[in-house]
Amino acid sequence: MGADRLVIDLENISYTYPDGRSVLSGLSFKLTEGARAGLIGPNGSGKTTLLHLLMGLIPPTDGKIRLFGREMESEADFRESRKKIGLVFQNADDQLFSPTVLEDVAFGPLNLGASPAVARETALKTLNDLNLAGFEDRISYRLSGGEKKLVALATVLAMDPAVLVMDEPTTGLDEETNEHIVSILNGLDKTLLVVSHEYSFLAQTTRDFYGMRSGQIFYAGDSTKLHTHYHVHAAGEVPHKHT
Repeated sequence: MGADRLVIDLENISYTYPDGRSVLSGLSFKLTEGARAGLIGPNGSGKTTLLHLLMGLIPPTDGKIRLFGREMESEADFRESRKKIGLVFQNADDQLFSPTVLEDVAFGPLNLGASPAVARETALKTLNDLNLAGFEDRISYRLSGGEKKLVALATVLAMDPAVLVMDEPTTGLDEETNEHIVSILNGLDKTLLVVSHEYSFLAQTTRDFYGMRSGQIFYAGDSTKLHTHYHVHAAGEVPHKHT
């Protein structure tokens, strides 16, 4: 596959909530295979809405969504694309619903058609790869917040998506778990799109970052120019120096 292959191509996307509030307005965005992109912006700017549109969880009010060169016109189209794009939700409890960790992580491979034996093997390998060996029999809802976040990531990686999309992956996590997730992401050979308020996290895991403002998305620069500490600005788009 060519390095310039588009995996995400959004054209003039608009979205209006049922209450009439517009959050996206004529937004266009392209992401090529192998990109590692961060997305920042103020609360309410539409970042999570954008991710849900990508996954087909909600339909755009207007505009076109193309994934892997194919226009998404139906739920069947999105079902196919979800085999290649995995979303880690901001709230891990939205991702974990089985009694045990092993069942949660094996669910994705099973849903993709793997046999129970292969799904179990895949789940165990994924947990081991994420330094979560020994978690398989633990009760998902009894895990700590950081453990839930890591297992939620495992449920997505077990399906081996080409594109990994994450919504605020480090919110509320301790430093050790944060560093663990940084290490995991930097070891992946996948296209990456990460929504985060934590500039330091994006600087460590992505190459380019984008901002959202007034329903639009724009390129904001090289991720290495981001602050190396947590620092939020109203528009969230312009690197600057402190004097």
